[in-house]
Amino acid sequence: MKLKTALISVSDKRGISELGRFLAEIGAEILSSGGTARFLISEGIKVTEVSQYTGFPEILDGRVKTLHPLIHGGILAKRDEPNHLEEIKRHNIKLIDLVVVNLYPFVETVSKGASLKEAIEQIDIGGPTLVRAAAKNFHYVTVLVDPEDYPRVMEEIKEKGEVSLGMRFELAKKAFWHVYEYDKAIAQYFEKVEVKP
Repeated sequence: MKLKTALISVSDKRGISELGRFLAEIGAEILSSGGTARFLISEGIKVTEVSQYTGFPEILDGRVKTLHPLIHGGILAKRDEPNHLEEIKRHNIKLIDLVVVNLYPFVETVSKGASLKEAIEQIDIGGPTLVRAAAKNFHYVTVLVDPEDYPRVMEEIKEKGEVSLGMRFELAKKAFWHVYEYDKAIAQYFEKVEVKP
């Protein structure tokens, strides 16, 4: 299962240029958006911007970037289901093999005494949706939420030509815990905030 297309959208840029270069070297197309795309391009890494691929611009000050059927269809399609593959082909959807996402720094923002308005803007919507979609479809898709995992995934691809099902499942479990902890932090913060009518 050759890695042909990767989607990268990260707040934490640690290790992302090394991963991006590696993906470019193995011939994978990189889809990216916003600040991540700009960062990768500045590092000399070829990127297809999500808005260029979907034909729809980022809107609402970046609140909506990756929420699109061309993205989520590519992540959620079952690769051994003929009906799914037929739909993918009919709608010109790229199958996305790797999703690299870490979420807006909500905890870091509120720990610095941010206002409710500032905190709300650090509630990631597209990121958790991408992570959950990729983790759900771990039989076919690799999800990375932690820069510490980049080296071992790259190593496995070098050695085996792909990411094993075992590693994909391990990374999927980590991804669900990542989203759980993120949502829990938001819920706990909201419990402490008072909003007057």
